[in-house]
Amino acid sequence: MVQHITKPTIRHPGMRRNALGLTRRDYEGSMSTLCAGCGHDSITSAIIQAFFELDIPPHRAAKLSGIGCSSKTPTYFLGESHGFNAVHGRMPAIASGASAANRDLIYIGVSGDGDSLSIGLGQLCHAIRRNVNLLYVLENNGVYGLTKGQFSASADVGTKSKRGVENRQRPIDPVLLALSIGASFVARSFSGDKAQLVPILKAGLRHKGFALVDVISPCVTFNDHESSTKSYVHTREHYREVVGADFVPPAEEITAEYAAGATEGIRMHDGSLVRFHKVEKDYDPTDREAVYAYVSELQNEGEVVTGLLFIEESTEDMHDGLGTVDTPLVELPIDRLVPGSGELAALMRQFR
Repeated sequence: MVQHITKPTIRHPGMRRNALGLTRRDYEGSMSTLCAGCGHDSITSAIIQAFFELDIPPHRAAKLSGIGCSSKTPTYFLGESHGFNAVHGRMPAIASGASAANRDLIYIGVSGDGDSLSIGLGQLCHAIRRNVNLLYVLENNGVYGLTKGQFSASADVGTKSKRGVENRQRPIDPVLLALSIGASFVARSFSGDKAQLVPILKAGLRHKGFALVDVISPCVTFNDHESSTKSYVHTREHYREVVGADFVPPAEEITAEYAAGATEGIRMHDGSLVRFHKVEKDYDPTDREAVYAYVSELQNEGEVVTGLLFIEESTEDMHDGLGTVDTPLVELPIDRLVPGSGELAALMRQFR
């Protein structure tokens, strides 16, 4: 039996509130039962922060997951939202069906490298292909942490397990996979870099279509040792941020001019000051082939490339492609959902 530990409801009267009058505590869930220091808990904290800062009502969100340590984490955020815990690897299909039925909800799917890149690989690929309107957070630690640390499909060649066994199989890189099959939003981050991860999650939540965010999330129990390429130390030493910019909600345009490679402080609509760093002129997050080559090149050099790597905003999402009605199917009256035998007969005559 799984026991959920409820957090105390006491709130400091001085806690900051968002535009809805909610505090960050209103976006939390149950107490985490993961290992102390697990990168997944840091990702949970970033997700809570992203929803809080975007002023999203918790009851307008739906969180979905499969099986694994990562798939436990939706219990720890958005306690007042909708949720569904699917069987191993099948979360993308559930998310597709839920989105088809109610397009007005904001969907976030949380999965792991085992859940996504092994048994659920086909499910992930087709969700990308359909461009389901979903923020897909892949918590990537290179092992099956729930079943004692076997290598997952994302483990790098030559990395060693805690018991000293060496992995000899080539990994599946979720970023390169997503780029190759047409994902419209691809990003990578590190659980230990909340300053980068929160804006990426916010951008993914506001993106129309499938937004894949691969997050390197060290497993402190089975994959945080010296010979692991998914450890805290290795990731920090080989961490390269390619795009350093914050997420700014749509509002009246703010413009600025400054040189490539320079840093500039820009005042936002809420009065806050955001420091932007302009990357080199030749990096283009809209050039799919160039981004794929760039990520591959640095990956071969042992570098972990992070940031919003690719975005394509002009694509159709699943509802555009299927031509669904604007009204969510769950809100349509029964006579529109089931028009009767006459309409069915007329439809069938078109195929004779």
